[in-house]
Amino acid sequence: MSDPVSAPTSAGAGRVYDRGYRRYDGPRGGRRAAVQALFLGSIRRALGLRRSWKQKVLPWLLLAVTAAPAAVFVGVAYVTRNTPAAEVEFITYRDYVGISTALLLFVAATAPDLICPERRQRVLPLIFSRPLTGGDYVLAKAGAVFAVVFAFGFLPQVLLFVGQMLVSDAALAYLRENAEILWQAPLSVAILATYLALLGTAIASLASRRMVAAAAFLGLVLVSSTVSAVLLGSSSQGLGALVNVMGIPLFVRDLVFLGHIGDDTPLGGVSSGGVLAVACYLAVTGACVIILLARYRWAER
Repeated sequence: MSDPVSAPTSAGAGRVYDRGYRRYDGPRGGRRAAVQALFLGSIRRALGLRRSWKQKVLPWLLLAVTAAPAAVFVGVAYVTRNTPAAEVEFITYRDYVGISTALLLFVAATAPDLICPERRQRVLPLIFSRPLTGGDYVLAKAGAVFAVVFAFGFLPQVLLFVGQMLVSDAALAYLRENAEILWQAPLSVAILATYLALLGTAIASLASRRMVAAAAFLGLVLVSSTVSAVLLGSSSQGLGALVNVMGIPLFVRDLVFLGHIGDDTPLGGVSSGGVLAVACYLAVTGACVIILLARYRWAER
């Protein structure tokens, strides 16, 4: 700060300073750096980093909940090794890639928290004053939700695989016999995370209040599952399973792990069930992308 231009002439009088502005001469990252900054900032917000401890409780608690079954199963496998109970498989990698309550709660809490405050507080014009487009904004926000959901879904798979390999009699033999899991698990988790991220952010983009967006997301899950159960109960056809929006990515997961729809699912006996499941998956995710781009291309103007 520079020296004052004039000294105070009387007690209590203010000082006048010669203030000015200097042009920024440092590096400019441009559009790519702006997208990266928005993406990383959204991840930090989703995980509660650089926020109060209260904001950290929910995400890390839900991560612990999703990882707990894997830890328990590995512990049981260690205790029961070299016994007949070691042949019992309590949970499979396919089963672990599922719609857990913890993941639903996380998306319901996180997607609105990343989207709604900026719309409600009317800071979108400030964000788009940077070299960002509506597509960039959607990519950063949905990408942040995807990244965290993928981590929450994949880390338990890693824990389960590594734990199973270490407690087995021959770690390398287990690795060779289950080598397909190394691509099936991350691919199926990515399919699930993409679906949840797009659906959660699309619903959040239609509301300005977090509670409304979270209630809408959970309401869609509840209503669609209820309607699907009614349709399945009133007809022998399994097509009613496609009404359940949370069941659709699980059918696609079966295609990754089994190559067909699982026989233990309502869609298992339906002709061309796999094609229908993929078509519904693409329809839902495509509709979410259209909603997001339409909302934020309008906000960009």
